[in-house]
Amino acid sequence: MAKYEPVIGLEVHVQLLTATKAFCGCANKFGSEPNTNVCPVCLGLPGALPVLNEKAVEFATKASMALRCTVNPRSIFARKNYFYPDLPKGYQISQFDKPIAEHGFIEVSADFASTGVHWRQIGITRLHLEEDAGKSLHDGFPDSATRTYLDLNRCGTPLAEIVSEPDIRTPDEAFEYLTRLKEILLYTAVSDCNMEEGSLRCDANVSVRPRGQQTLGTKVEVKNVNSFKFVREALEYEIERQIDVIEEGGKVKQETRLWNANEGRTYSMRSKEQAHDYRYFPEPDLPPLILSDEFLAACMRALPELPAVRRVRMIADYELNPKDAHTLTASREFADRFEAAAKSARNPRRVANVLLSEVGGRLNALGIELDQSPVTMAGIVLAADLLDEGKISSKQMKQLFDTAFENGEDFGPVYEREKPQQITDSSAIEKLIDEVIAANPKQVEQYRAGKTTLAGFFVGQVMRASKGQANPALLNELVTRKLDESKS
Repeated sequence: MAKYEPVIGLEVHVQLLTATKAFCGCANKFGSEPNTNVCPVCLGLPGALPVLNEKAVEFATKASMALRCTVNPRSIFARKNYFYPDLPKGYQISQFDKPIAEHGFIEVSADFASTGVHWRQIGITRLHLEEDAGKSLHDGFPDSATRTYLDLNRCGTPLAEIVSEPDIRTPDEAFEYLTRLKEILLYTAVSDCNMEEGSLRCDANVSVRPRGQQTLGTKVEVKNVNSFKFVREALEYEIERQIDVIEEGGKVKQETRLWNANEGRTYSMRSKEQAHDYRYFPEPDLPPLILSDEFLAACMRALPELPAVRRVRMIADYELNPKDAHTLTASREFADRFEAAAKSARNPRRVANVLLSEVGGRLNALGIELDQSPVTMAGIVLAADLLDEGKISSKQMKQLFDTAFENGEDFGPVYEREKPQQITDSSAIEKLIDEVIAANPKQVEQYRAGKTTLAGFFVGQVMRASKGQANPALLNELVTRKLDESKS
């Protein structure tokens, strides 16, 4: 890798979350019985004419704006001709030289230590509208060894294809680009981005070249990658494979390869020695797509606050650190729920801490989502407020959360039942401190000699003696004062 530089570009197909298909009234629905959501239009029967779905145009426009693309007021649909069993028309309605949007970008984190720059832009060449093909089923049937089955329910599903510039330089950067892209699409609610159901699919184009060389190396396309993790692993493998080919004196072939996750390698699918000629020509049954100023303005107004902007604002509004802000804004719903809770709490920062550490840690351990948590956001706010007011200690809060999760109860009822008492009487705490100091003369001498970090030892001993009920803030103050008095 010190000698060679990878050049990576990604093509992402995103199914748009419309109720019906791109050019007909069939349901756009996953999981139906095979070949039930079909009609003469999506089956490509003679004489059937396409009618464009306005909602698909709206979703593609909103996605383009969120990705900082220039939306073209005039775009053209084209026929992309190729022959495959799951494409009954023998062509796919797509866009070619005049797409709906171009020239956007996504920001990904950069190597600050080496470049002094926090963010780097990955260019987006274009976003265009097209229809999906059907699905070939190669397994699951008694005669799958000799036959392929076709489910044409997916034919005509509206897609936005998002093509990046070849700006990505590492598999980790590709992973982050995809993560940021998915995040933006989910915020705009144009797709559910469910990779298991095929709502988001990614093909990766990768080549290597000697560092410093401007000419691109021979490109290989890696298909059939169904998770961001596998995209990263496939790129890692393919980069190493291409370098090995070059180092051994060979030449990288321009081809399409498939990723085998079980074997952790790519393998050749078909040779692609020259660019595939799909014989594009304008779709004669669809007029140019004209977007009015009013339509574009309405799409812009409908855009939500996007994740990158929201992170910056939440850091300022709630005194969050960047890592916590990043976690809290990972999904729009999660961020909305946090903000609603934070606005009702005494200390929003403490709400974030309780949500991410106490509740988040337990949810992760159980493998469940926030929606399935027995502790509600109201319970989290109550815990944060009690902690902030000094009515319970961190240890007591942990114990209450343990009980809540064990019993499947919210935090409020558990607190009302258990009601742990804090010792806030300074004289009672001072008595405990005196006993601990008397029992640990060696540590007292070390403190007097300048080892002031031992104050934490005394705090811990007193907290243990009080069974976690001593008020933490008062305890810390009194321990320091008592130990300092012992010096004189």
